[in-house]
Amino acid sequence: MRPLLLDDDRALPADPATRSVAREVYHATRDLPLVCMHGHVDAGVLAQDRSFPDPAGLFVVPDHYLLRMLVSQGAELRDLGVAAGDGPVETDPRVIWRRFCAGWHLFRGTPTRYWLEHGLHEIFEVTVQPGEDTADELYEHIAERLAKPEFRPRALFERFGIEVLATTDSPLSTLPDHAVLREQGWGDKVVPTFRPDALLHLDRPTWTADVDQLAELTGIDTGSYAGFTDALRARRRAFVEAGAMATDHGHLATDTTPLSAAEAARVYAAARAGHIEPADAAAFAGHMLHEMARMSCEDGLVMQVHPGVLRDHDPAVHALHGPDQGFDIPVPTEFTRALRPLLESFGRDPRFRLVVFTVDETTYSRELAPLAGVYPAMRLGAPWWFLDTPDGMRRFREAVTDTAGFYNTTGFVDDTRAFLSIPARHDLARRVDAGHLARLVAEHRLGLDEALETAVDLAYNLPKESYARR
Repeated sequence: MRPLLLDDDRALPADPATRSVAREVYHATRDLPLVCMHGHVDAGVLAQDRSFPDPAGLFVVPDHYLLRMLVSQGAELRDLGVAAGDGPVETDPRVIWRRFCAGWHLFRGTPTRYWLEHGLHEIFEVTVQPGEDTADELYEHIAERLAKPEFRPRALFERFGIEVLATTDSPLSTLPDHAVLREQGWGDKVVPTFRPDALLHLDRPTWTADVDQLAELTGIDTGSYAGFTDALRARRRAFVEAGAMATDHGHLATDTTPLSAAEAARVYAAARAGHIEPADAAAFAGHMLHEMARMSCEDGLVMQVHPGVLRDHDPAVHALHGPDQGFDIPVPTEFTRALRPLLESFGRDPRFRLVVFTVDETTYSRELAPLAGVYPAMRLGAPWWFLDTPDGMRRFREAVTDTAGFYNTTGFVDDTRAFLSIPARHDLARRVDAGHLARLVAEHRLGLDEALETAVDLAYNLPKESYARR
């Protein structure tokens, strides 16, 4: 039985002199409110505000970081409570929890370990590490607390110090949970984000049905390309009225080359007729990124682009277990030429803001920092997914700051569907930034007063400013 202890200096520099400065910088940010402008927490969790069901349903089943690691060591998703389409799934939360605890050693050195330790210790006052010998004890300890009102979602939201939380939502959603939250005075705290990917990729299996649903939802005929774009504008307006501040685009490629109106109409008509060539589908997706930027100039929604991930690398797992379970994998991504058409058109437009994320960190200093260091509309999002690790965030600061500085980035933006990891992710980012700034102070490249000011900007001011509707 190993103790679970969180050192006050975790993730700060190992060098004692630099660590001393980092402590001071970190303490300037540790209690600031959390601005969570991109994430995948289900708004229904907060709208319904029901007690979380059990430790496994809270920590294990919804956390794809955790699931991936266990699967990599031979576990089956069905044995971890993930619904499957072809047979029985483990439904006993105690069994699922034991399987997670037995695999605790697999998370050594990973950010998942950091986030889990933070949640277990700081939120649930757990003082021993998960393991086969502690699984049942920890289950009872956490379950007892989950039954209390102070551990319901909204109470935790307030306890975490979250100022605003953006969800990610289908363009076809009528946003009923957001409506409930708005009616109950939470409309400024939880806001939707417009994610139109399902409608912009003509070769998706559900595209025709989705576009038909778009027409039904908006009352606009989507039989033509012009009607399709009018319907998209209508849905964007509905999201703005519901409090949305941004769009989000998870395209594989970053091409933003616009098509002529005639060519866009031709490709769209072919897709509606059921005949779409892969090259045409790819060209149309790039064209629609350009059009989404144009629409952002019209309605003020900040445009986020999350490219470079091959979705559902294991199609069999995706087919069996559904969305977000096919193990997405990064691919090399090119930005300089791909974003040029969009930036030529809108990169200096004061009505436009583009936030670019990447999981290809080789592009930080070669492409992204130089682009953000030129175009006023563009900012770099925080390290995302496979890079939101202590070392990944350090590499980001070192690669980007030379060219783009701090103020052409968004500050920290978490990206999670695991609700309890939100404060842990922000805490880790604040510690890493404190370490980076402390090194600049120790090397006499920055004054302490400037480091303190910059740390507050990265943690709080820059996310708010970057995502303010233009």
